[in-house]
Amino acid sequence: YAGCIYILLATGLNLIFGVMKVVNFAHGEFLMIGAYVTATVFLLTGINPYIIILLSMLALIAIGAVVERLCFRPILGTGKLNEIFLSIRLIYIIQNGAAVIWGDEWQSVKSPYEGITVPLGPLTIPLDYIIIMVVTAAILAGLYLFLQETKTGREMRATSQNRKGAMLVGINVERIDVLSFGIGCALAAAAGTLWVVSGQVFNPYMGSIPAVKAFAIIILGGLGSIPGAIVGGLLYGIAENGAAYFLGGVWKDAISFVILIIVL
Repeated sequence: YAGCIYILLATGLNLIFGVMKVVNFAHGEFLMIGAYVTATVFLLTGINPYIIILLSMLALIAIGAVVERLCFRPILGTGKLNEIFLSIRLIYIIQNGAAVIWGDEWQSVKSPYEGITVPLGPLTIPLDYIIIMVVTAAILAGLYLFLQETKTGREMRATSQNRKGAMLVGINVERIDVLSFGIGCALAAAAGTLWVVSGQVFNPYMGSIPAVKAFAIIILGGLGSIPGAIVGGLLYGIAENGAAYFLGGVWKDAISFVILIIVL
């Protein structure tokens, strides 16, 4: 299931980079916001968290669009150093804003399917893990169809391939930037929702480590390549669980840096 979360996070990051060529180090904070939106709505309404994922994604599309317009749009094309400084500032602003709204204590939410397992041959797999894989596959399939079969999706692909060429044929690249950033944030929100329902704890500062792992994945799979992010996420999930099983849980987070060093 961990690989599914990282796939969604890395795919969103790659989509933004592929279209805008922007490196957003604050991407993990959108996962954190998605986790809190899901947890808050679930605790207030009791709606199944797998349904809340749609609301979480819509909320992050709106937040992402605002962040793109107010923060990244003014510095687009001015140099990577400005993007790095802006991303670092966003990390602190979003983290502290979340701490003010929700508090800074570790929290967790119990899935309605907690404790339910499904036997698959010699293995017994929690039902939540199966649902997480199905939801991830459905989201990725929807993204693929959107990019391949819709006019807006084709405009996104054209902008990612040749930004100036896209402008010359009449594509509104500023609108595409907003949509791409919003959809990228929505994928991070989906990852945050799955983080919550998988039973993992979260707080306002938990987004940094998943973001580092997402960067390791896209470097492994190729910057701007969505299929590479999917394959890289699967490989990374296997490597992380293997490291935790054979070397101990302390190596679970360290494996991202090991993979990053090996690839570089």
